[in-house]
Amino acid sequence: MLEKLCSLNGTSGDESAVADFIISEIKDYCEYNIDNLGSVIAFKKGKNTPDKKVMICSHMDEVGFIITDITDDGYIKFSAVGGIDSKVVLNRTVMINNVKGVIGLKAVHLLSDEEKNTAPSFKNLYIDIGAESKEDALKYVHPGDYAYFKNDFIKLGKNLIKSKALDDRIGCMLMIELIKSDLQYDTWFCFNVQEEVGLRGAACTSYSVQSDISVILEATTAADLCGVTGGDRVCVLGDGPVVSFMDGRTIYDKNLYQLAMNTAKENEINIQTKTAIAGGNDAGAVQTSGKGSRVMAVSLSCRYIHSASSVVNCNDIEDTRKLLKVLLPKLYD
Repeated sequence: MLEKLCSLNGTSGDESAVADFIISEIKDYCEYNIDNLGSVIAFKKGKNTPDKKVMICSHMDEVGFIITDITDDGYIKFSAVGGIDSKVVLNRTVMINNVKGVIGLKAVHLLSDEEKNTAPSFKNLYIDIGAESKEDALKYVHPGDYAYFKNDFIKLGKNLIKSKALDDRIGCMLMIELIKSDLQYDTWFCFNVQEEVGLRGAACTSYSVQSDISVILEATTAADLCGVTGGDRVCVLGDGPVVSFMDGRTIYDKNLYQLAMNTAKENEINIQTKTAIAGGNDAGAVQTSGKGSRVMAVSLSCRYIHSASSVVNCNDIEDTRKLLKVLLPKLYD
């Protein structure tokens, strides 16, 4: 399921292929609709109808690129869609309309000392699809088209997975699994668009649902790398799901945070918190939409996030499954 989801291309504003796949998986298990922005809002009937309305969210979009211009000699200019560090895109293979290309910059031998010591600007990068001229390139690519990292979904070592779009196709997969399961209580599920460019889809879906409690399933930045110690690691692959108390957009509900921590410990499930106030996710929009919602984020530690080579631990995915199974019924107490 995860490999299929990650193989789909769905940069912010172009999520229809991901939405279509998700709908094909959930249509026989719930009611659903698609809002005007393209998000999928699903309602799963449970064994009981509670007084509280609980919503679970993940986002369908991924970071990527949009084509802005084509030079006279056939090189393709582009801009980033979402937060991408220009250093991680050099020499990467990308796909545009099923055509392969390579992101290039002039050779290191030709760079000035200043250019060698600074990150390249996107305005100085280009995509080379092997076109001989602008007219040749226009047979395949036009301004406004999207480009994506070419995906290579592979296993590393015993328990790690490397792929593009793990942020946040893991959340989408877990929500699909929940919708297909027998739930104790009625639950709303929102597969949101355009999270990477400003939480836009979540602002609309949360306004429509008006939930009392919302759980955001996400991926979050791990810095458990060579030479990084203590809290600077932020979160660690293999230490279980990450439950945040605060990030760059949201102060999370303190009681929900503690409920998740206690539930994990009671059930001997690995769990950790995020030791840096950084980043953000759909909770930032959900929390303040309409009448407001109590929010909690349950995230997967992810190395090299927002790149073609994001890495997660399969054990963390399994621990998140276990946590959601025992935690969700408690949200209705």
